[in-house]
Amino acid sequence: MSRVLVVAKAPVAGAVKTRLGADIGLAQAAEVAAAALLDTLQACADAFPSGHRHLALAGSLATAVRGAELEEALRDWDVFAQEGDGFAERLVHAHAVVAGRGEGPVVQIGMDTPQVTTELLLAAADALGEPDGAEAHDGVLGPADDGGWWVLCLRDGRAAAPLATVPMSTPTTYDDTWRALEAAGLRLAVTSVLSDVDTVSDADAVAALAPDGRFAEVWGRLRAT
Repeated sequence: MSRVLVVAKAPVAGAVKTRLGADIGLAQAAEVAAAALLDTLQACADAFPSGHRHLALAGSLATAVRGAELEEALRDWDVFAQEGDGFAERLVHAHAVVAGRGEGPVVQIGMDTPQVTTELLLAAADALGEPDGAEAHDGVLGPADDGGWWVLCLRDGRAAAPLATVPMSTPTTYDDTWRALEAAGLRLAVTSVLSDVDTVSDADAVAALAPDGRFAEVWGRLRAT
């Protein structure tokens, strides 16, 4: 059975969504980040059973916005600290940790796509195909419309090692990631395109896509003030 890995930062003002925070305020951006993370955790919990959920966390929930709510949502998750110099190394470390804690493919996602659904997560996992089937793949990558990616599924989490040299958060991160994994011999498939929340216009669009979520509730309140 597939497992999910969320790689996220604790939603502390000044540590998350700083690009958005330049427009709406760092405290407000942390509220947005907390709601986005809660929605993401909910979608993952609906898609993957207890014992198959992992969170690689940067920072502490003790000082985070909605920290107690997040801790409750993570009550039956395997939570561990991110390690590494730079985001690329932290991704590699997180995949290696999860690979060492059980069997099965890993579906890795961040906290910037609160519109994600159970169906999208399971479709990304299913795109790996059967291990010995004609349509078998070693990895699945989901593009983000800013040039990055929102999901990476790997049949073996240790295969994430090539990511250590990929520049992250650039307009070519998706293409660079694809090339690095393909050069390492992985057979890759692509899944749905989603939008990250980095700007006010991004947040408007994502809130409209998932109007019943925590993210949309917080964003609507902030936009009204």
